[in-house]
Parts: sequence; structure tokens; C-alpha cells
Amino acid sequence: MPLTPHIETHFTSGEIVRDVVIGMADGLTVPFALAAGLSGAVATTSIIVTAGFAEIVAGSIAMGLGGYLAGKSDVEHYDSEYEREIFEIDHMLEHEKDEVVEILENYGLTREESIPIVESLATRPKDFADFMMRFELGLEKPNPKRALQSGGTIGGAYIFGGLIPLAPYILFDEIYPALLWSISITVVALFVFGYIKGTFTGTKPLKSAVQTCLIGSVAAATAYLVASWIS
Repeated sequence: MPLTPHIETHFTSGEIVRDVVIGMADGLTVPFALAAGLSGAVATTSIIVTAGFAEIVAGSIAMGLGGYLAGKSDVEHYDSEYEREIFEIDHMLEHEKDEVVEILENYGLTREESIPIVESLATRPKDFADFMMRFELGLEKPNPKRALQSGGTIGGAYIFGGLIPLAPYILFDEIYPALLWSISITVVALFVFGYIKGTFTGTKPLKSAVQTCLIGSVAAATAYLVASWIS
């Protein structure tokens, strides 16, 4: 009887989704709150558009740079720990062997079953170090291109998200129609974004959508009320 091949369906783009979520979440919320806040304090949309573009540029650079530096830090941290493991294997081999035995015992192997595996790893220092990085320290080797990709993805997502609440202020000359349209399309965008985020991250999509929408709306409403009160 022919067997149906098993096809793995695990989601493997978690890092990209994480970066998009980070960029879009702030890109939708911060310019939305800024535009709403200024709507309660200024008389023309041109000021809001100018301030909004300045914020989007500054925010995307700051967020993108943060993502880039975080990615670089991951690579540097991994390389530093890898060098430490190589040193310990070269100078404290028996101690490292005992650590491997303990790790394997945590997976249910007996010491007698673990010894051949340990001795095999001891003849291959690089594989030994890779094993320790993954199973002792819980570190996966990061993609060296990850830092640049992360920075670009976060920055690009921030710009895309930021243009959504700002678009009505570009199209309308009067404050209140622009504000109402900005609120309408941004709330919808927050809801859709939250739903998609929940779908990809494994949380309940509807719950994620409501939470994302609520956070963005509260931030914008608070900014508007504070600006109105101060002005």
C-alpha cells in the first residue's frame, strides 16, 4: 500500500513577521496619535502633514537602526559564545563531556547510552561547539545578513504604516474631515493588522485585532484630548 508523504507545514518566517509587526505597530500608532493630537491644536492640515512626514522619517530611521543594531548584537553575541565554547573544548574537554552527558540525560538517555555520542562529538570540535551552543546555551546561529534585513523591514513597515493615518491630511484641507477619515481608515487598518498578526503568531486573531485596535485608538484619543486641553 503506497504511503502518503508527510509534508511539514511549520511556519518558518517568524523573524520577518516579527520585524513587520514591530514596524507596522509603531508606524500605525505613533503617527496616528501625533496627527490626532495636532488636530486638536492647529488650524491647518499642512502643519500636520509636515510634522507627520518628519515623524515618519525620524521614526523609520530610529526603528530601522534599532533593528539593525539588535541583529548585529545577536551575531556578535553568538560569535563570542562560540569562541568561548571552542576554548573550553580545547582546554576543559572532560568538563565539557560531562556537560553533554547531563544534557543527554535530561532527554532520557542513560550515561551508558550517552558516552558513545560524547566520544564521537569529542573528535569533532566544531560539531561539539555547535551542539553546546544549541543545547546548552539555547542559541541558534544567526544569519549574518539578518541585521540589514531586519533594519530595512522594520523601517519600511514603519513608513507604510505611518502613511495610512497621514493620508487624509494630505487629501483634505480642513482639519475635521481629515481627522474623521484618518480615524476611520486607521482603526480599520489596526483591526486588519492585528487580525493578520494574530494569525501568523498563533494567538487568537480576533483577540489580537481588538487589542491592537484598542491600543492605537486609546493612544490617538489621549493625544487629541491632551493637545486640545493645552491649546
